[in-house]
Amino acid sequence: MTGPYQQYPPPPPPPSGPPGGATAIAVTAKFFPLAWFFFFIKPKIFLNGQQVAATWGRTVIPVSPGQHQLNIHVPYFLPSEVGPAAMTVAVAPGQTVELEYRAPMWAFSPGSLGAPPQQYNGMLPTIAVFLAAFGVLCVCCGASLISSV
Repeated sequence: MTGPYQQYPPPPPPPSGPPGGATAIAVTAKFFPLAWFFFFIKPKIFLNGQQVAATWGRTVIPVSPGQHQLNIHVPYFLPSEVGPAAMTVAVAPGQTVELEYRAPMWAFSPGSLGAPPQQYNGMLPTIAVFLAAFGVLCVCCGASLISSV
């Protein structure tokens, strides 16, 4: 130590994927915040037909270099699979392919899967249903007010 300050080596860089620069597919799964029921359900990710442990947020899946088939959906009541999405992913040696999955806003729409950022599918049917419900509510309240006069 020379002088009043001691020098320390810089901290190591944060890990960006699997250790050792391994080959991987990283899937970030998201859902629309107002779809609060998805907090209680985990997405299901299948790689080449085999289920992989997954959760909302980023899931890193170590793979061998080459082509891989990725399928994702969210289990539900009716329909039994919400937002199915699939794609073939080509992974080079030492590469981590970043993908994003977004569950749809409307349960009968497909999910979005691909390079980030993705959009929420099913926005138009969701808005239509909410506008129709609001219209029915306005008609019922208006009829109630008119009949009370």
